[in-house]
Amino acid sequence: MIEEHASGLWEERWHPLREEWVIIAAHRQERPWIGAITDMENKPLPAFMPDCYLCPGNIRSSGARNPFYTGTYVFDNDHPCVGLDAPAELEKALPPYRNRRAAGIARVICYSPRHNLTLAEMSQSEISNVIQVWRQQTRDLGRHPEVEHVLIFENKGEVVGVSNPHPHGQIYAANFVFKTIETEWEALKRYLKQTGKNLFGEIIVAEKKDGRRILFEDEHTIVFVPYFARYAYEVYVAPKRRVSFCYQLKDKEVDSLAAALKDITVRFDNLWNMSFPYVMPLHQAPANSEDDPFFHFYIVFHPPLRRPNLIKYLAGPEIGGGNFLSDTSPEEKAAELRGVSSRHFRDKSGIT
Repeated sequence: MIEEHASGLWEERWHPLREEWVIIAAHRQERPWIGAITDMENKPLPAFMPDCYLCPGNIRSSGARNPFYTGTYVFDNDHPCVGLDAPAELEKALPPYRNRRAAGIARVICYSPRHNLTLAEMSQSEISNVIQVWRQQTRDLGRHPEVEHVLIFENKGEVVGVSNPHPHGQIYAANFVFKTIETEWEALKRYLKQTGKNLFGEIIVAEKKDGRRILFEDEHTIVFVPYFARYAYEVYVAPKRRVSFCYQLKDKEVDSLAAALKDITVRFDNLWNMSFPYVMPLHQAPANSEDDPFFHFYIVFHPPLRRPNLIKYLAGPEIGGGNFLSDTSPEEKAAELRGVSSRHFRDKSGIT
């Protein structure tokens, strides 16, 4: 019986960027499930919603009115998690507790004026425009004297808690470095000191040598399900040339990155002919580390689904034990994504 399920049975894989072990137990994917499932209705959305606070010309919750924008639109978040007017003096916490000021700038990026146009259904040139906004915002906000780190991300889909279905991302430019980046930054520094090599560069080398988990590759960009994937369809999108920030990419690398993002988001949607949910953060170095020799900018997709209507719930091992348990095999999930078309299931143009 054990021989039948040898792949992914009771294996731990080292996640070098988080410096932690991931439990791979792919045989659990087939275990009986009579628990909660999620309604993943794939209802088509209109191009404009009169009550959407992100559509052009509409009034937001703050009372501000959006301009009749025609491309990518950025505005200061009406409900920010950090602010430049954060109080300088706070009530002192009792030991062993500590507190500090949460200062910064929070913004929203509307990808398109169309309410129903996700990255997967945008053209490559439209995605390139979004990346150009990421570059400009990263550079501009990173220069602010109170900003230590610029986190850009997208929450897509109701199952990840998105507050508005209009395709958009967010920016948190904060006076602190977010924990995941801080952990990763230290791991990268430590690896360089111990081996003289760049850790993320070594990850790319290993993935290319193995080959089974690569989903897209051209001269400038590579896309893969990492060996140590925690979520079923977790995907890394990375430039091959090491840069610390997206604004350091050359124009041809931006176009390549746009092609890669188009390819993988289409494959996600084509898995089950639905708009696929995910959390997509950009991993960039702390704002004051432009010349560091070790941080490698990349983008991660963390999709919550492991089967249609079935979410990867974080429970005992992850929340209580602190170790991530993956119920799927990275190699099998990569094969699924490789096996679907790179032409969107809604595309009737005949042009790939």
